[in-house]
Amino acid sequence: MLRQFRICLLMLMLCTTASVRMSAQARSGADYVERFRPTAVLLMEKTGIPASVILGISMVESAMGTSKIARLLNNYFGVKGKNHVKFRSAYKQYETAEHSFKDFVRIVHTKKYYHLLKGTKDYKKWLKAMNAHGYAEAKGKWIKDVSQMITRYHLDEIDKEDYVIDDDGDYLWGVDSTLLKFQE
Repeated sequence: MLRQFRICLLMLMLCTTASVRMSAQARSGADYVERFRPTAVLLMEKTGIPASVILGISMVESAMGTSKIARLLNNYFGVKGKNHVKFRSAYKQYETAEHSFKDFVRIVHTKKYYHLLKGTKDYKKWLKAMNAHGYAEAKGKWIKDVSQMITRYHLDEIDKEDYVIDDDGDYLWGVDSTLLKFQE
């Protein structure tokens, strides 16, 4: 009887720990989306790349901002290039996270598929095209991971909202009159 009680108690503790961990992950995901949503929306409005694609890829590639390259290099997309860190890394360093986001859309803008998909809000088409043109090394797993992030946090809903961008391209307003500013 005591053994069964201990097993039940252990199972309850494990479930509680898992629940707390899942809740913390959900919170960190929501925090990540809240932090980078204005940047992703402004870039979507400027480039025609869906905010869901921008956010979903950055969430996967940077482990929601917790990866070493995100923390130390402000690199949220796994872009390779020069850096000035003391440890050995093949990844590009950015001044800010937002610079990483801007460089990502600049890179996508240079790809052949960009002009075919510009303005298309179907994230699945974007991911398939990016994968087919070698964006990620993990191929099918990468599409699955990014798609799961997009659906888990309803990022495709962001793509469907209406926004008005100012003449300078630095501010935009959502339909609920919320003001978003691009962070430098």
